[in-house]
Amino acid sequence: MIVGVMGAGQLGLMLAHAGTRLGLKCRFLSPDVEAPAGRIAELVVADYENDAALAHFAEGLDVATYEFESIPLRSVRTVSETVIMRPPVGALETAQDRVAEKECFAKLGIPIPAFVPVGSMRDVRSAREHVGFPAMLKTRSLGYDGKGQSVIRNDDDIARAWVALNGAPAIVESLVRFARELSLISVRSIDGETAFYPLVENHHSDGILRFSLAPAPGSPGALQTQAEGFAHRLLDELQYVGVMAIEFFEMDGSLLANEMAPRVHNSGHWSIEGADTSQFENHLRAVAGMKLGSTEMSGAVGMVNVIGREPDLGRLREMADVHVHMYGKTPAPRRKLGHITVTADDMDGVRSRVAQVRLALSA
Repeated sequence: MIVGVMGAGQLGLMLAHAGTRLGLKCRFLSPDVEAPAGRIAELVVADYENDAALAHFAEGLDVATYEFESIPLRSVRTVSETVIMRPPVGALETAQDRVAEKECFAKLGIPIPAFVPVGSMRDVRSAREHVGFPAMLKTRSLGYDGKGQSVIRNDDDIARAWVALNGAPAIVESLVRFARELSLISVRSIDGETAFYPLVENHHSDGILRFSLAPAPGSPGALQTQAEGFAHRLLDELQYVGVMAIEFFEMDGSLLANEMAPRVHNSGHWSIEGADTSQFENHLRAVAGMKLGSTEMSGAVGMVNVIGREPDLGRLREMADVHVHMYGKTPAPRRKLGHITVTADDMDGVRSRVAQVRLALSA
């Protein structure tokens, strides 16, 4: 079976490794001749909006998927006209627009922070009556890793925030005073079978995920059940096939949905070493029509992103129960160059190893 993947970054690289273990061939599409997935799999190098390249990419595929949600929607639609696309195009369309995404959450009874769509500074000023300040101004599309966001603390910040986002269509969202950020990685098969990984606790700085802990420390079973219930609603509504991540804010023992990602997710990288079946293998199992693998884990796991500059790999590889994954990308500020997974029998052991790894990365 040949699986086409639109995008070929580090997520594609890890999908390609998983595909090899499953006996699946992956073909990738990216305008970047040095895209990580191209190091180990077939890569069609072309612009996503090149129709001739899309036809070449799609030829002979059994199924197609995508590994990032900012890919042009028209391109995904074009491929889906000749190849089965999983997850479906509608899921991508929903995830690409914050308003559509939040309206979908609200329709399904999934709690979200208060928000208002805005198209001008006048709209932003009016939004204060519904949302209140402080608030977040977020672009409706193309925002990730802290990009496309600006905090509004009072009226004096409105013009600055609007200019910072270049006047793009946006939303004003209530600034949530959350206890912590969590995420749930889910997977749904073509038959509607679902599986869930344990809730993950995520730690961000400057809008970028720095490290994750799994399972989320101190999470009662009721919180996992609540998250799975919300995910079930969303997966069924979108007739979803594949892996999906939902990011949550925890407040007073309950969850508010922040956003969804219709793909494998950074906060699930730990599953390569930490779960019976990684998120990458389960995504391919789902889109290829195979039986889902177990999401069970034993012990505890941590994942630390390598950001901006190359670490001392020799030092890291000398540490016990530390697994280094580098993506072969050129160092640059804020760029995710790799990730490091640590395993231990319990969360105390994970916290200790995560601290050691983060110290090594800062040296």
